[in-house]
Amino acid sequence: MKKFSLIIPIYNEEKIIVKNTERLIKFLNKFSKNYQIILCDNGSTDETPNLGKRLEKKYPKKIKFIRIEKRGVGHAFKKAVLSSSYNNLISMDMDLSVDLNFIPKCLKLLNENSIVVGSKTVGSQERLFYRRFISESYILLTKFLLGINFSDYSIGAKGYRKKDIIGKIKEINSGSFYVNMLIYYVKKKNKKVVEIPVFCHDTRKSKFNLMDEIFYRLKNLLSFWFREKIINKIIKTPV
Repeated sequence: MKKFSLIIPIYNEEKIIVKNTERLIKFLNKFSKNYQIILCDNGSTDETPNLGKRLEKKYPKKIKFIRIEKRGVGHAFKKAVLSSSYNNLISMDMDLSVDLNFIPKCLKLLNENSIVVGSKTVGSQERLFYRRFISESYILLTKFLLGINFSDYSIGAKGYRKKDIIGKIKEINSGSFYVNMLIYYVKKKNKKVVEIPVFCHDTRKSKFNLMDEIFYRLKNLLSFWFREKIINKIIKTPV
């Protein structure tokens, strides 16, 4: 099995960080020895940083713990990518709500694809209705504005080839919009992006404030669309 880095942005995960990280290690050891788990803490205020350091000390060859003081899953993802040892990257959530079999499937697909999108929409999911409705509305708007025909822009269950996204890493802001942005740029370069179904079982409430996340995503989607589809088109149009 090829080498890979498993990226997990974390914030205030003291209740699950140890048990879920050890669950991951047990699963990954079944099919690979060439991996690292990068736990990137972004401003946790509970015992998460101390627990992360203990995990790194207990599993020095498997776990890399990183801490940044500023909040933001985008900042955490950016730092983790820059700190990763391998070209193949997989992003997961700490609650491990997505079926772990996504990981070996994703690695195989990264042989031929720059990004692998694990989609709860085309797969199966046990999620609250209002969360599904909001997510699906956002997906439709993204398709309409950016012309990228994928069904899931959450941060978890995604795979990336580092060499194909590293040029845009500096553009990532604090939030989760980086998934849309990276898919858009990779498609613009005519590189391959594939989507596969995943099973998702939400085990807890979202870590994001729903209204804040809606406003953030809409704001970033509209500003990105205006820059890419309007401003850039005007600049390229000869006078």
